[in-house]
Amino acid sequence: MGKVKRERWSENFSEWYNELIETAGIQDKRYPVKGMNIWLPYGLRIMRSIERFIHSEMEKTGHEEVLFPALIPETEFQKEAEHIQGFEGEVYWVTHAGLDLLDVRLILRPTSETAMYSMFSLWIRSHADLPFKIYQIVNTYRYETKHTRPLIRVREISRFFEAHTAHDSYEGAERQIKEDLEIFGRLAKFLAIPYIVSKRPDWDKFPGAYYSLGAEVMMPDGRTLQIGTMHNYKQNFAKAYNIEYETEDGDHEYVHQTTFGMSERLLAAVMAIHGDDNGLVLPPTIAPIQVVIVPIPKKDTEADVFAYAREIADELRNAGIRVHVDERDIRPGRKYYDWEMKGVPVRIEVGPRDIEGKKAVIARRDTLTKKTVERGEIVAAVRRTFDGIMENLYDRAREFLEGHIKRVDTIKEAKEVFEDRRGIVEIPWCGSEECGLRMEEELDAKMLGIPYPEEKAKAPEGKKCPVCGREAKFIARFARTY
Repeated sequence: MGKVKRERWSENFSEWYNELIETAGIQDKRYPVKGMNIWLPYGLRIMRSIERFIHSEMEKTGHEEVLFPALIPETEFQKEAEHIQGFEGEVYWVTHAGLDLLDVRLILRPTSETAMYSMFSLWIRSHADLPFKIYQIVNTYRYETKHTRPLIRVREISRFFEAHTAHDSYEGAERQIKEDLEIFGRLAKFLAIPYIVSKRPDWDKFPGAYYSLGAEVMMPDGRTLQIGTMHNYKQNFAKAYNIEYETEDGDHEYVHQTTFGMSERLLAAVMAIHGDDNGLVLPPTIAPIQVVIVPIPKKDTEADVFAYAREIADELRNAGIRVHVDERDIRPGRKYYDWEMKGVPVRIEVGPRDIEGKKAVIARRDTLTKKTVERGEIVAAVRRTFDGIMENLYDRAREFLEGHIKRVDTIKEAKEVFEDRRGIVEIPWCGSEECGLRMEEELDAKMLGIPYPEEKAKAPEGKKCPVCGREAKFIARFARTY
């Protein structure tokens, strides 16, 4: 087996990624509307695996699934002024029905706050209705004017997850944010993805939010990708949409609300973080095919490698493992290439000698290494290999992330980091918007925010803001982002 190579993955990431989207069968970008792509069967199967985990987590934590229409009346959209200001330039407008001009214009859902909350005011009447927790996975539409990139920056987000909750107090909403972070942590472990969480600066929080949290991963080119968000709205939307409940004492109070969002960027992160120059490297948890068996026939032998491969496949299938036998009439090397490109975690090779010795060869996709195992040990060996792959993928990605976070004290040092190593810069900050925006401009980078939980965000004693020279209150994170 060859050595794992990640030169092209790192040095020409954009080209590597765009090619892999098609060659690995994730999406077809040739649909005649820019930024709207077609999910191919293999890519959709991977995404569905991720979503099944999300559905399971939602069910465990008392969320109920709903499905709202994609069209939102302009009258509802206008009720929350700050929200409109944040999305007005990105929405798609529906102005006609056939040839008739609509009395009330409609927008294609960019996100669902303004669609849902007029209904919340009808559904939530009493303290007994709280906490109220719903979610959906739907299409959302945003007129993205920057360079589009499949799964990362698109005009139709076709697998958009959003959970919306309402509570009787700010403390209840804060407990929900904590639960969201725990759910996200379990999801990231399921995907073998390390990440950081930052509290967004006020000028970059979600429109209408009291505060916003963002979860980021490190991409191969040193840029960060936001793959999850949590927002505490306090009562901002409740007041705009008149979402009140009757307390036990008979008074009326506005609810406190939160949202939690993710999308197909989760798959983009998996592709980018775990991949190599040979293609995808999928965690066994989400791989549509966890094991591919490649029979290697030889002339002048009576050994039936295909029957042997099918026997192994049946045993693995009965053990709950997703398995495929590749019986195509092409050379084994071509089969290896195809399945490595698709990121199948384990390949089992069987030839006449393996039948004779009652053995099989197991190849790992993440390390490109092989070992021979006894026929009776195959199921146990495959399961151990899965565990080893998950551990290796996470450890490798964590080392990459941590190796790309650099703590500095000055703008000059920060610029050097972006030039030499890229990644995330952590720098003292006084907390003022003026100084934050000035650093964004000088570094040509975005402030991700301050580390969360906020006890991690306090600047060490004696540190100064590099812009104004005042005492630093926080450590601020900056990065080039997608």
